[in-house]
Amino acid sequence: MLHNFLTAFHFSIGVTLPTVFLLLFGLFLQRTNQINGAFSQAASKLMFNWALPALLFFAIIESTVEFSGQIKLLVAGTIVALILFGVAEIIAKFYIEKRDRGVFVQGVYRGNTAIIGLAFCANAYGAEGVAVGAIFTGAMTLLYNILAVITLSRSLEKSNTSVIDVLKSIIKNPLIIGILLALFCRAIHFRLPETLSQSGHYLSATALPLALICVGASFDFKSLFKINDFSLWASILRVTVSPLLAIVIGLALHLPTTVFGVLFLMSATPVAAAAFVMVEAMGGNSKAAANIIGMTTLFSIVTAPIWITLLRWKGLM
Repeated sequence: MLHNFLTAFHFSIGVTLPTVFLLLFGLFLQRTNQINGAFSQAASKLMFNWALPALLFFAIIESTVEFSGQIKLLVAGTIVALILFGVAEIIAKFYIEKRDRGVFVQGVYRGNTAIIGLAFCANAYGAEGVAVGAIFTGAMTLLYNILAVITLSRSLEKSNTSVIDVLKSIIKNPLIIGILLALFCRAIHFRLPETLSQSGHYLSATALPLALICVGASFDFKSLFKINDFSLWASILRVTVSPLLAIVIGLALHLPTTVFGVLFLMSATPVAAAAFVMVEAMGGNSKAAANIIGMTTLFSIVTAPIWITLLRWKGLM
C-alpha cells in the first residue's frame, strides 16, 4: 500500500511540479527585472493569438483520439460548470454585495483550462491529454464567457455588454478558431505540407512555457494582503468544491480513466486571467478579481498535488 501511495505521489509531482517551476521562473524573472510588464503583455498577446492556437490545432489534427467519443466529457464539464455557477449565484445573492456578486461567481466556476489545465493534461497524459483537453477547452471557453456576461450583467447595472457581444468575441477568439480549423481539417483528411507543419510545431512548442512564465511574471504577492472576505471564500470554493464536484460527476458518468483525469485536472485549476479582463471591461471590481486569480493560483499549487495523489492512489487517474 505504501508503494502504491508513493507511486501516486510521484505521479502527482510529475503533473504539477513542471508547471510550478515555470510559474516561479516567471516570478523570478520579473522580480530580478529581467522581464517587465511590457514584455509580459507582448508575449501574452503572441501566445494567445498564435502559439496556443497552434498548439491546440496540432494536438487535434495529429491525435488518434476519436473526438466524437468525448461527448460525455463535455457533458460532465458542462454539468460541473453549471452547478458551480448556480451554487455561487445562490451564495452571492444572500451574502455578497450586489456589485461584487458577478466577480464572486466567476471566481468559483471559471477555471484556467487553456494554460494551467492544458499544462496539467500534457504532464499527465502527453499528446493524448492535450488533444482531449483542447476539445474541453474550446467548449468551456464558450460556456464560461456566456455565464460571465449573465452574472456580471446582473450585478453591474450600468453594464451594457450583451450575450451577442460575447458571442461575437468568441467567434473571433483565436483559440476557438484554431480548434474549429483543426476539426475541419480532420473531417476532410487534410494534412499540411511537412515544412509548414514543422514551423507550426516550433511555434506551438513555445505556447505553454511562455504562457506559464507570463502568468508567473504577472503574479503580485502584495495583492494577497488586500484580501476581502468574498474573494477569499471564492478562492476556497474554487480549489475545494470544483475538483470534488468533478470527481462526483466523473464517477457518476463512468468516464474512462484518461477522460476522468482530464475533467478533474481542468476542474482543479485556478481562476483564468480572462476573468479579470471580463470584469475590468464591464466596469466591475477588477482588484477583487485579480486577488482571486492570485489566491487560487497560490492555493492550487498546494491542493492540486494532494487531489492528484489521492486519485492516482485509488486508480482513478
